[in-house]
Order: sequence, then structure tokens, then C-alpha cells
Amino acid sequence: MIAVLAAGLIPAILLMRWVYQQDKIEREPVKLLLKIVAFGAISCFPAMILEMIGTYIMEYLPLDPAGIPYGLIMNILVIGFSEEFVKRFAMKKPTYNNPEFNYTFDGVVYGVAAAMGFAGLENVLYIMDFGFNVAPIRAVTAIPMHAICGVFMGFYYGQMKYAEYCGDQQSAKKFSAQSLWIPAVLHGIYDFAASSENTTLSICWLIFVIVLDIYAYRALKSMSAQDRSMHQNNIFRPF
Repeated sequence: MIAVLAAGLIPAILLMRWVYQQDKIEREPVKLLLKIVAFGAISCFPAMILEMIGTYIMEYLPLDPAGIPYGLIMNILVIGFSEEFVKRFAMKKPTYNNPEFNYTFDGVVYGVAAAMGFAGLENVLYIMDFGFNVAPIRAVTAIPMHAICGVFMGFYYGQMKYAEYCGDQQSAKKFSAQSLWIPAVLHGIYDFAASSENTTLSICWLIFVIVLDIYAYRALKSMSAQDRSMHQNNIFRPF
């Protein structure tokens, strides 16, 4: 069991540690991050329930289960939306009114913490079901994908909070929506391509993963470099 936990959790821990180190101005309390990670892990279970409900509803749609429309709806709306919705709740619940949430990059750290809690437990469950042979590929694909979704979720969450501090409710609503639908779409596209038996889609999946990894790395560095206090009125320059 120790080997299963190590194989499942170490990739998530290493990614979380690296993102935490990018918070250059004021790092978040470890106790708060552990709470978010725990919430993220627990959120696996309501995600399973939402996915079961979504799958049940999909059975009544007049779509071919083997077709592309069905696959996109299933992976983006059912799986992607369900998992990113519960992870966002896990991130938001302990942080929204927390005084420690005082810099925009804090949102990125929170988003990745919730994502790594979710991904860590999910990874352990996968290894228990399918064996250690799935651990290496998930360590370099599924775990980073969850982290990337957490980065973008947290970025827009941080921008939402900043807009609220500035009294810009319209922008806050826009960023709030983006903090959910952007990671849900990225997640869904990843799952759709990864689950396809089509060779072309499999190649596209590999290219998608590589390009997104590079883009997310550069975006994260830019987010960190342009971190700002919630009370600072400078203009953010998009990455």
C-alpha cells in the first residue's frame, strides 16, 4: 500500500511544491494549502456522483455513443465540467473570504492545490485498479493536465477577486465564469483525445499535451512575475 501511495502521490506533491515556489512575494500558509488539498481529494467523490448522473442522462440523447458529438459532450460537459466544478468549490470554500487571499497569484496556488488533491487520490485509485503500469504515463500526462487546469482556474479566480476589490462586478462575473469553463474545456478535450482509438486523434492528443505543457509553463511564469496585491491598481499585461 505504501508503494501505491508513493507512486500515486509523489508526482502531485512535486508539482504542487514547484508551483508553491513560484509564489515569490508572499507564500501561502502550509496549513491552508493542506486544507485545500484535502478538500480537493474529497471532491473526487461528488465528482463521481455528478458523472454518473451525467452518464445516465447521456443515454437518453439521440446520439451515437461512438460518434464525435457524443464523445465531446461526454468528455467536456459531463467529465470535464463535473470534475472542474467540484475542484473549484474545493478551492473556493476555504479561500474566498480568507485574508490570506491578498495577491492575484494566490489564486493559482489555490487552484493547483485543489487540483493536486483531486489528482493525487484519483491517481492512487487508478493504480489500485489497473496496477503500477499506469503510474508512469499518468505521472507525465494526467497529473500535469490536472495541474494545468488548476493553473488557469486559479488565474481567473485571482482576477475575479481582484476585480471585486476594484468594484468591477461585470469583470468579476466574467472571470468567475472563465475560472470554470476554460479548465473544463481543456480537461474535456484532453480526455476526448486520450480516450479515442483513432490514430490521428491519438497523435493530436500527444501534440496537445506537449503544446499545452509549454504554454502553461510560460503562462505560469508570467503570472508569477506579474503578481499584484489586491489593493494595487496597476494594469495586468496578458501573458
